[in-house]
Amino acid sequence: MILEVAVLRVIPGQAIAFEGAFRKASAIISSMPGYMGHELQKCIEEPNQYLLLVNWETLEDHTLGFRGSAQYGRWKELLHHFYDPFPTVEHYEKVEL
Repeated sequence: MILEVAVLRVIPGQAIAFEGAFRKASAIISSMPGYMGHELQKCIEEPNQYLLLVNWETLEDHTLGFRGSAQYGRWKELLHHFYDPFPTVEHYEKVEL
């Protein structure tokens, strides 16, 4: 399993609109092959900052499958105009201890 982590900084005054758009966009990402679940967390100290966590079966399910899909265009249309600056996305894998 791969964990996608994105820190989303939303333009001030756009948080409510962003959350509404994200609800719509959630249906897109949850329909993708390899998708295993996601959550959106809102920062307490920085009210315009969110943390998006998405679990994928493989890295390629996100980077090639989702980002290469026709549905990704709709995702971008719904969400990308809310970000300033554009988010950095990183991927993590579990360390067995």
